[in-house]
Amino acid sequence: MIPSAVDLVEAYRKRTLSPVEATTAALEAIDRYDSQVNAFVVVDAEGALAAAKESETRWHAGEPLGPGDGVPTSVKDALWTRGWPTLRGSTLIDEAGPWEQDAPSVARLREAGAVIIGKTTTPECSWKGVTDSFRHGVTRNPWDPGKTPGGSSGGSAAAIALGMGAWSVGTDGGGSVRIPAGFTGTVALKPTYGLIPIFPPSPFGTLSHAGPMTRSVRDCAALLDVISGFDARDWSAMPTPTRSFLDGLDDGVAGLRIAFSPNLGFVRNDPEVDDVVRAAVDVLARAGAEVDQVDPGFADPVEAFHVLWFSAEAQLLRAYGDAVDDRVDPGLRRTAATGATYSAADFLDATAVRMDLGVVMGRLHQTYDVLLTPTLPLPAFDAGQDVPDGWTSPDWTSWTPYTYPFNLTQQPALSVSCGFTAAGLPVGLQVVGPRHADALVLRVGQAYQVATEWHLSEPALLAEEVR
Repeated sequence: MIPSAVDLVEAYRKRTLSPVEATTAALEAIDRYDSQVNAFVVVDAEGALAAAKESETRWHAGEPLGPGDGVPTSVKDALWTRGWPTLRGSTLIDEAGPWEQDAPSVARLREAGAVIIGKTTTPECSWKGVTDSFRHGVTRNPWDPGKTPGGSSGGSAAAIALGMGAWSVGTDGGGSVRIPAGFTGTVALKPTYGLIPIFPPSPFGTLSHAGPMTRSVRDCAALLDVISGFDARDWSAMPTPTRSFLDGLDDGVAGLRIAFSPNLGFVRNDPEVDDVVRAAVDVLARAGAEVDQVDPGFADPVEAFHVLWFSAEAQLLRAYGDAVDDRVDPGLRRTAATGATYSAADFLDATAVRMDLGVVMGRLHQTYDVLLTPTLPLPAFDAGQDVPDGWTSPDWTSWTPYTYPFNLTQQPALSVSCGFTAAGLPVGLQVVGPRHADALVLRVGQAYQVATEWHLSEPALLAEEVR
């Protein structure tokens, strides 16, 4: 079984395992599996082992830098990492750099002594909900390499699922940590906006969050402790938390009021997904939560999301002028062209929809502590395409209706694995909380994992290795 980050740190403390051994195991997993899933764009084995050795020395001296010291970690190739290029899956970005700064979350990882082993794949400029790019090719799902792991943090999810490090940091502008968590049976949190600072600013502005990606909720809380905290480079950064997200994690759900919306009032689910998610909700009810099935009372905000998302794409590509040609993902070119047609009035109207949605959800959370939904309405589909075969829309948002609404509202939203289809593909349960209730969202996810064992399941690639 792949060890958790929390277990690794405890083993370092007891000297039953060293950071060098843990890092070596992560690098061996990369050597063994990455050719099958294409999760990494940069792997620095030499640098990782040197950092692990330094961590080992600190642990032996009884002077670790923090609770993440020595944990093998990857970073999505959308976040700056000092000394490595951040190419964002694009052929338009000059690899030469210079690359002299870390993103805030990466800086916090280094300060905590985490061993950063490499950078993971993303579609071009993180524009869509699957992971493939002209620059780095197609990333695949560890449960079935013929399927997509989702995106845009698909490389991070594949890496975590296969033991290529215990932690990864992704970004989420419309579901980009939760979609791959749902498709790969892993855990990811889109935190309250501003809890994890971002620099440089995302092209997608205040839709975009950085988020922890792990195999368990406890690891997710531990990683959030490390990478949250004020950074002056982000004008919207929240103050550094004064309490660990591990505190109260095991308080359970007894007495909580939970709203369950199986379809948000406008979504059609795959029947297997629907059955699995309903069973997961029943688990929380049996654990003592008071669960009501509700309709949150809002229409699909996809058109407003498109105005904000597509206009950001147009602005992003405008900077490259004549270089925007067949070297750019055709889907990105198509939607950016749509974005270029929007007016300032369109943008303000979309912002008004966003604010109204925030009011609706604020009122819901006056009655209910959290909202449960499926993470996705369908299981993973074929890799290398933006939508499933025969789909009625070319847009990735057409199959991610449970994720992007909560980027508009900036609420914390967690995806945990809650079962599998008959074909062995993971299904995700999404836990949404009011803004600043990240600890509560994690607590609900933890209660679910304590009561079940889905998160302990290992991908087909690992099972094949055992056989």
